[in-house]
Amino acid sequence: MATPPKPGEDPDRDLGFGGRVAQETRQRFLNRDGSFNVERHGLPFFRSLTLYHAVLNVSWPAYFLIAAGGYLATNLVFALGYLACGPGALRGGEAVTAGDRFLEAFFFSVHTLATIGYGHISPAGLTANLLVTLEALVGLLGFALATGLLFARVSRPTTRILFSRQAVVAPYQGGSALMFRIVNERSSQLIEVAATVSLAWFERREGVLVRRFHELALERKRVVFFPLHWVIVHPIDERSPLFGVTPERFAAADPEVLILLTAVDETFSQTVHARSSYKADEVVWGGRFKDMFASSTSGRVAIDLARLHEIERPT
Repeated sequence: MATPPKPGEDPDRDLGFGGRVAQETRQRFLNRDGSFNVERHGLPFFRSLTLYHAVLNVSWPAYFLIAAGGYLATNLVFALGYLACGPGALRGGEAVTAGDRFLEAFFFSVHTLATIGYGHISPAGLTANLLVTLEALVGLLGFALATGLLFARVSRPTTRILFSRQAVVAPYQGGSALMFRIVNERSSQLIEVAATVSLAWFERREGVLVRRFHELALERKRVVFFPLHWVIVHPIDERSPLFGVTPERFAAADPEVLILLTAVDETFSQTVHARSSYKADEVVWGGRFKDMFASSTSGRVAIDLARLHEIERPT
């Protein structure tokens, strides 16, 4: 249960993590890949599991491994079922040994499940025909499910926004600013890109060390087009919680810069999201990002994405 806010505190500042979590944890809230660094206990495994979402979110190798494993397991189960029907259940078989009979039943199951039907072997008897009927139904439903999941994975709009490995506190307009860079790794276009950046760190209030959340004001919170890269800048002025903060004090406060990006994928006309964060050891004080613009023989504007992470460090 989240700790209720104290009088005068903004209840929206904890970003949904809750007061107790904010005070007790020393781990980062957001991993660099955007996943939340939390664990959930107390629910049975199958109640908390959403198989559809799980299959949608696994990697492509894992998806094909699951599909192939399910296909082989289904054929194995039905092959054992045909063997259980007796030696005369499959008409036209020529197998003699037990191993050959299993292989014959297994490949007959493959032909039935995939509706290939070479015709060399056919079921004999009521039990075997009922099993073929059941397998045909399982095959139709299974292939429809696998095809639907495959289409959902391919058609689902997702982002591949790359964040610079480190943020910097660099000179900016006579002062300084916290900055990081992002690029769109995909060739698809993102429009209406908006950024929300928050700072979570420990502050001493009335002699007690408490974690506070501050939404950081940005030089530009939104860009209409995102064809190149975007340097997101938080000016460190009198209104900034970082004003007057030294690198040592910053590190001692156990800070985390939390980033949420929202955009519209032009191909699908749907909203997509990206998240990441920076801890104290991922912020370079006094560094500057190197220029990403590259020369182009065509005369068009070009950037070198390989330079996204390059920083000129203070000497």
